Amino acid sequence: MFKESPITRRQSTQIMVGNVAVGGDAPITVQSMTNTLTTDVAATVAQIKALEAVGADIVRVSVPTMDAAEAFKQIKQQVNVPLVTDIHFDYRIALKVAEYGADCLRINPGNIGREDRVRAVVECARDHNIPIRIGVNGGSLEKDIQERYTEPTPEALLESAMRHVDILDRLNFDQFKVSVKASDVFLAVGAYRLLAKQINKPLHLGITEAGGMRAGSVKSAIGLGMLLAEGIGDTLRVSLAADPVEEIKVGFDILKSLKLRARGINLIACPSCSRQEFDVISTVNALEQRLEDLLTPMDVSIIGCIVNGPGEAMVSDLGLTGSSKKSGYYLDGIRQKERFDNNNLVDQLEQRIRAKAQLIAAQEKQSIDIKEID
Repeated sequence: MFKESPITRRQSTQIMVGNVAVGGDAPITVQSMTNTLTTDVAATVAQIKALEAVGADIVRVSVPTMDAAEAFKQIKQQVNVPLVTDIHFDYRIALKVAEYGADCLRINPGNIGREDRVRAVVECARDHNIPIRIGVNGGSLEKDIQERYTEPTPEALLESAMRHVDILDRLNFDQFKVSVKASDVFLAVGAYRLLAKQINKPLHLGITEAGGMRAGSVKSAIGLGMLLAEGIGDTLRVSLAADPVEEIKVGFDILKSLKLRARGINLIACPSCSRQEFDVISTVNALEQRLEDLLTPMDVSIIGCIVNGPGEAMVSDLGLTGSSKKSGYYLDGIRQKERFDNNNLVDQLEQRIRAKAQLIAAQEKQSIDIKEID
């Protein structure tokens, strides 16, 4: 039972990345980036489809060369999710991928040279109705800014971002979003807070180069969570040294925790202790793997004993409370006569969860149909 978040989001303008809205009152989108060689078309397409399968709203693809731009043309024809092209320095690549159907250009205007080249990219984006993402990174600030601040600071990231924003403003181009990423949580959070007060454009959140699966997920959850709880952020990427599919999963978990996005099963589970009447950990791990394909928002509580079990079950769509040999089963907060054999919990739970998900989906569809008739 998804409850609306108490968070009041910062008001921003809205842009379209392909058919996906970013900013305004649109849902906060979750992104990732391919790590295959872009010139390996088959591998890149396969990875994009894997990301799309777990819910990616937008996928970024690095296009460092003209050969990669030609590969991007083939990639774009084989996938459905909007693609952002990541380009540095060479304005000609930006022009080429715009021609080939890029849904957004990730390119810093100040890094591509002469005024005429910047103008050419901006006019191309305007002609193709493509937004631009300005991406500032604490590890690659402009030389003069590095010298003036001596080290990355929130103010340094803000100055770099506004330098690029001013270029687009001067060229009367307003279809853009901005990121000010850093690997240090407090540096990134400070920069985003300053930027959020300075402009009303959509903000792309990220703790860049966050680390491996565990440490990177924790750092991202803390940094992005701080900003999102303050209403800052319109789209995000969790940057992990791991399979990009995991970035999408963690991104949605962060949004689900803050009740900013509902997608899939929200498993509420105890850490287990000597009171448990069944193996909670193996049950939850098995359910997570089996139910990854379900998109219907549902709260499912799996508690190993009767201490906290009934309380959690009564506020869940479906709940299990551990008891000797057979465990109690709750549906929509109501205790059922049926009990589950502790020796075969996963199969029984999966069956009931899928049935409940189908019912919720049918009810939502009926509600939409009635609204359309009205």
